[in-house]
Amino acid sequence: MRLDRRELAAIFAGGFVGAVARAELAQAVPYTVGSWPWATFAVNISGAFLLGYFTTRLQERLPVSAYRRPLLGTGFCGAYTTFSTMQIELLRMLDANLIGLALGYALASIAAGFGAVALATNVVRRVGVRA
Repeated sequence: MRLDRRELAAIFAGGFVGAVARAELAQAVPYTVGSWPWATFAVNISGAFLLGYFTTRLQERLPVSAYRRPLLGTGFCGAYTTFSTMQIELLRMLDANLIGLALGYALASIAAGFGAVALATNVVRRVGVRA
């Protein structure tokens, strides 16, 4: 296996943009235990939508490119979405004995994430083929 420096650069560039976007949103919408973590929820659902959109569009609608998927999927979406922050928020809710909030947050995140991927995939597939 050979190291492709351009592919790594694409992942780095996408990751930088994704991480900065997530950090800015987290700063704009702070979270406190006992409330709904809107920033993380919004990031993860919009990230799921974008990942579904990018994956379907790049796989089914655009010519093959060695750098689009690493840039957008691995880099941007990988750094933009944050399962680890969701886990920490869930643990804090459970530690505060907010079982209902934690359960609702976990279920809503999973359901909305799946829904966002399905919606994005269907949007791409319904739009005519354009490059």
